[in-house]
Formats: sequence, structure tokens, C-alpha cells
Amino acid sequence: MNILIWHVHGSWTTAFVQGPHRYLLPTLPERGPWGGGRPAAWDWPASAVECSPAELAESDVDLVVLQRPEELELAAEWSGRVPGRDVPAIYLEHNAPRAGAATSRHPMADRDDLLLVHVTHFNALMWDAGSTPTAVVEHGVPDPGHRYTGELASAAACINEPLRRNRITGTDIVARLAADVPVDVFGIGADDLDLPNVRSGGDLPQHRMHTELARRRVYLHTARWTSLGLSLIEAMMLGMPVVVVGTTEAPERVPPAAGVCSTDLRRLRRGLVELVADPDAAAAAGRAAREAALARFGVERFLRDWEGVLARVTDTAPVSAPVSAPVSAPVSPSPALTGRS
Repeated sequence: MNILIWHVHGSWTTAFVQGPHRYLLPTLPERGPWGGGRPAAWDWPASAVECSPAELAESDVDLVVLQRPEELELAAEWSGRVPGRDVPAIYLEHNAPRAGAATSRHPMADRDDLLLVHVTHFNALMWDAGSTPTAVVEHGVPDPGHRYTGELASAAACINEPLRRNRITGTDIVARLAADVPVDVFGIGADDLDLPNVRSGGDLPQHRMHTELARRRVYLHTARWTSLGLSLIEAMMLGMPVVVVGTTEAPERVPPAAGVCSTDLRRLRRGLVELVADPDAAAAAGRAAREAALARFGVERFLRDWEGVLARVTDTAPVSAPVSAPVSAPVSPSPALTGRS
């Protein structure tokens, strides 16, 4: 199957292109949010193919996966096919609704020409999609391996643009918890932080970041409002114990044995202090976290679920094929998703 999909969310797309299809990635000379193509820093499979708008017009397209409303018009203009009319279409929603969450109408609400797919059950619950058919396919994450050493008595957090997104990402919570435990923050804009006992780990390539995260005793996830952070899942797969603000999907996906998941700041502080102070307990919690993440978020399960969705939309039988070899290098987030959950 030839699938037209924009490179929007690097980590999610990395898992998606491991499947058995051919993935057509719109590419512009200047790259940017509407033509990012293949990321240079990732060893994606050869089936992920860059296509200019002119090449898309001459290519066979069996399915379009949309991720932003503007892509409806771009897909029609560049491919010569109207999504949902001339070619089957899926709209993939990465994010939870923002302002007025419980009453937010999804941009694709009340449509009968596409399938709306969410990445968490929480998102599906919160978005008002009207009569649009919906499905949920939870994240899949390539296993980075059990790398946890916990040799540094500090916490690690991954936050992109922590100043601009302050309360959404819980940067203020990091500042409060850092009074008891040093916190090293990794991500875009981490160098801009100037908070007591909070240090910048920089914006590292993913493979280096994984190694550095795993040296810290605990992973701290402070987002108040996010879909379900892939960095949290990756930290759990690394074998890190976690202290997590218990909002959105997190309470469903962080088992008690993996650390602490709560909306009570006192419990978060107590759990953070206790795990940093007890390396053996931290390592045991990290093993439980890894086991839970592998069971729920393996790439094989992710691709199997997606094959069911693709078959539903195209009215074909699911394709069964080996998963491509895991990628070995990272990609920086696309500008289109900078600052998104």
C-alpha cells in the first residue's frame, strides 16, 4: 500500500514507518513544516520515500494519513486526489484538546469521509468529534534497551520549550520539587531555564539523551496537560522509576509499582525524595516500569493495531510482515510540532 503522510511528529512517525507499506513523505527544497521529508539523522527504512509535490501528482496513492487541517487542501493540491472522496483518508490526532477541553469540537467533527484516530483513550473521550467515526491506536515505541544505572542522585525531565509552555508542561512544578531533589531538564529551550537546583541537560540527540536520562535516579514527568508523553514511555523502557503528575492518560498507564503517579504535590515530593534516597527501591521500580511499558507500547503491537485500522479504511485484509529493524539515531522535532504535546 502507498501511504501519503507528512513527517510531523518525529518519534511517532519513526514507529509508523517500520510497517510493511511504502510511505510517501512530502518534501520541499526548504523542508520546513510542510515538506520535511525524511529526517537526515534517522536511519529510516528505504520504504519511507521522499516525494516532491510534482512527484506526488504522478504517484499511486492508496491512503492519506492527515495530521493537521491544512493537509486536506495540500493533499488534494499536490496529489490531485481529494482525501475521503478520491482516496481513503485517516485523520490522526496527536493532542488532547486545549482551552475548554470538555467542550472542544474537533476540526474533523461531523464528517463521514474519513476515520479520526486518537493516540490515547483520554483524547478520544475529551474531543467532541460529533458523528465522525473514531478509533484509538496507542503509541508504539522502539525499545531503547534497559540502560538504567541511576548512578546520579538527581531527577531527569524532558520538556521542550519549558518557559513558553510553563504551566502546560509543569515547569512551575519542576521548580517546586527541585527544592528537595536536583532536576536536570533536557529538551528544546532547556538552556533558557534559570531556576534554583534546576540544571539544563541540553537538547541532545535521542540516543545520547537516553543514556544521560538513565544515569539519573528518577524520571520526573510534570506535564499537566498532554496526550501521553513519549518521553515518559521511553524513560520507563529504559528501566527508570517514574514520578508522574497524574493527569490525562498517565494514571491508566503508570502502574503503582513503577513509582508514583498522583495529583497531590506532597505525594510527588515524598516519592521523589524516597526514590532518590533508596537506589535499590528505585531500581526495582524501574524494572516494573520497563515491564509495563514493553507490554503496552511495543512496536509490534502498535503496527498490528494500525494494520487493523488501515484494513478497515481501505476494505482490505491486514498485511502481515516483519517489523523493520529498529532505528538507531534521532531526529529533532519538526517545526510544525515544536511546543506541542
